[in-house]
Amino acid sequence: MTGRIRRLGLILGVGFCLLLAALTRLQVVDASKLASDPRNTRVLTAAFSAERGLIQTADGVVLAKSVASADQFKRQRQYPEGELYASLTGYLSFTYGADGAERAFNSDLVGGGLPGGDKSLRDLFNGGNKKTEDVTLTVVSAVQKAAASALGNRRGSVVALDPTNGAILAMVNFPTFDPNPLAAHTQENVRNAWDELQNNPGKPLLPRAYRESYAPGSTFKVVTASAAFDRAPELTTKAYPSLRQLDLPRTDKDLPNFGGSSCGGTISDLLRVSCNTGFAQMGLDLGGPNLAAEAGAFGFGERPPLDLPAAAVSHFPDPGEFERNEPGLAFSAIGQQNVTATPLQMALVAAAIANNGVIMSPHVLKEISDEKRNIVKSYDPKEWRKATSPETAAAVKAMMVDVAARGTATRAGVNGVTVAAKTGTAQTVGNNAHAWLIAFA
Repeated sequence: MTGRIRRLGLILGVGFCLLLAALTRLQVVDASKLASDPRNTRVLTAAFSAERGLIQTADGVVLAKSVASADQFKRQRQYPEGELYASLTGYLSFTYGADGAERAFNSDLVGGGLPGGDKSLRDLFNGGNKKTEDVTLTVVSAVQKAAASALGNRRGSVVALDPTNGAILAMVNFPTFDPNPLAAHTQENVRNAWDELQNNPGKPLLPRAYRESYAPGSTFKVVTASAAFDRAPELTTKAYPSLRQLDLPRTDKDLPNFGGSSCGGTISDLLRVSCNTGFAQMGLDLGGPNLAAEAGAFGFGERPPLDLPAAAVSHFPDPGEFERNEPGLAFSAIGQQNVTATPLQMALVAAAIANNGVIMSPHVLKEISDEKRNIVKSYDPKEWRKATSPETAAAVKAMMVDVAARGTATRAGVNGVTVAAKTGTAQTVGNNAHAWLIAFA
């Protein structure tokens, strides 16, 4: 009997040791792995329920906030201004993660940084031990509302910025979306809202102001004009013949002026009326390397350092593409062919001319403050590129002022204000066209 008891005790002791070892492995060795397992939603739910700071405009309009909710998530993310600022705030969703300022400034909003590598939902909601902080953007509510009103229901974008420091004052897209349904806590409703947005041919989730590029059309003539002053100054005094269409080399096709009009003259005459034939010939006179170099100086071919996620790169063809394709160079000089630019990029082109040839880094962050409203971080304006010389910027500015005063952009004029502007229309496939205006005052 005693032997049986001893054997039983030994078996129980070994079993207890094995159980203790298994629990130790679960709690110590495998704890991190189990916590990060995508099937473990408990940790993710707890992280999503954590406090999160405000996002607000420069003048104090609250764009995103978290309020108490009587469900498993404990807090509901709300966007009081709805779709008006969606291209800036983005969204925060338990199902689909985050975009816009919600992602860009997540480490401040939740009090901990995003880990490197794959930024999964778990990473996004997993903050540190710091207290949450509020994010103040550079956007001004009155400017944002004015931009949205001017754009109306036309598909497109508006970007307004301060050329002297790169601060984005307004950024509007249409179509747009309301972030609130994506932040809802009933996941079936969230998925339905997401599917509806994804299936919308207008792409309302796309922040086209900085993530989509288009043929810039005649607004690119500002870059071509700058190239003439910077790289072939003899072209700035050349009198180009008055033509209705330009006979292009290596092809039997011609390059016409808009509406079949006839135009010519010096560079200022050409820009005033947006003369296609004159600027196309100027592009041929400059040559591919010069024009490509000037486009690069203005930021084409490089991702702008915007502090929002995934800004698109604007494109100008490699000069090698023009060695046997002079017609392509002529069309590129007027912002067509394979030239593409985001609305943000063309705003930066105008900003360079307004700011003595210097492009400042575009940004939406103004400052970050703690729970006591003490400012813990302010954006420090930085120079991005020297696009051109102050002398060239002054010469091109004077021509753009003339465009607004008595050229193609007179509708951009404001009584009592000196306005510099350049219009653009880029013909695309079919009967579609992109209409542009870059301007400053």
